[in-house]
Amino acid sequence: MSANDARTGQQQTATYDSAFLKACRREPVPHTPVWFMRQAGRSLPEYRKVREGIAMLDSCTRPELVTEITLQPVRRHGVDAAIYYSDIVVPLKAIGVDLDIKPGVGPVVENPIRSRADLERLRPLEPGDVPYVTEAIGLLTRELGGTPLIGFAGAPFTLASYLVEGGPSRNHEHTKALMYGDPQLWADLLDRLADITAAFLKVQIEAGAGAVQLFDSWVGALSPADYRRAVLPASAKVFDAVASHGVPRIHFGVGTGELLGLLGEAGADVVGVDWRIPLDEAARRVGPGKALQGNLDPAVLFAPREAVETKASEVLDAAAGLPGHIFNLGHGVLPDTDPDALTRLVEYVHTRTAR
Repeated sequence: MSANDARTGQQQTATYDSAFLKACRREPVPHTPVWFMRQAGRSLPEYRKVREGIAMLDSCTRPELVTEITLQPVRRHGVDAAIYYSDIVVPLKAIGVDLDIKPGVGPVVENPIRSRADLERLRPLEPGDVPYVTEAIGLLTRELGGTPLIGFAGAPFTLASYLVEGGPSRNHEHTKALMYGDPQLWADLLDRLADITAAFLKVQIEAGAGAVQLFDSWVGALSPADYRRAVLPASAKVFDAVASHGVPRIHFGVGTGELLGLLGEAGADVVGVDWRIPLDEAARRVGPGKALQGNLDPAVLFAPREAVETKASEVLDAAAGLPGHIFNLGHGVLPDTDPDALTRLVEYVHTRTAR
């Protein structure tokens, strides 16, 4: 057994009986576990302080800074899991894609991928491309103790959308034009991105991440038929590639009410649900055998405390009786959210669901 294997085994033993991992396995829990997408980020003044003057992508390559930022919401909010601080375009940057994250815009790709020749710029990701990830997760697992760490990556469709559009897009015109107009190039692009994504997740798991989440932020732009034909094979390839590691696999997308069953079919153990559909209906669409994660509207946190608790209760009531529920928002924490509202929400969910 290698030193990395030993460390991973020790971390997974320490976190195995955590409420979060039990819920992922659809086992009885002492309380409904809570964590928040984008819990480490701009809503925290301590985050803004340590990130001051440091570009986003630079911050993702500094292990001690990554460790501090990842730990901040665990300390402040008492959440049941940490999520590794990074960005979905980090593996693309690591293999040489010319991109940057521009404040107020998001990832911007200098030379979008539109042709077969462009595709050849995407080489495989090797562990040596992201040594800072292995180092940071080693630091984190020592600090987190019994709190699980979630690794994550962008799903092939969402990465492809950024690469083809050249940045964020409202309508995904170039992406859909390529998907419909050159199905073979599209399939080859997603297949290559699936390999890159799987390699990035494997680095995180082997370093000590106890679960992984695949973010498909833009996939709600597709119909179920297009998803099944043009996206599901690549997402399934990612989940299959990490299945032997034995860690829970979470799949999340925005605006995916019509795709929930397909998201589960791709191979996830846990399906994330946004706020547009109640959890009981989501469970019906996903089908048996999957845990669910979600799904409070992030904007609710701007309402008075009583209203937040009322809406949180609606989520918990919809999840009642489901074997395996992880409380989360239906998308990420909004930048101007009051951090104290998040802390109070964690306490409320823990207290209300204590078994």
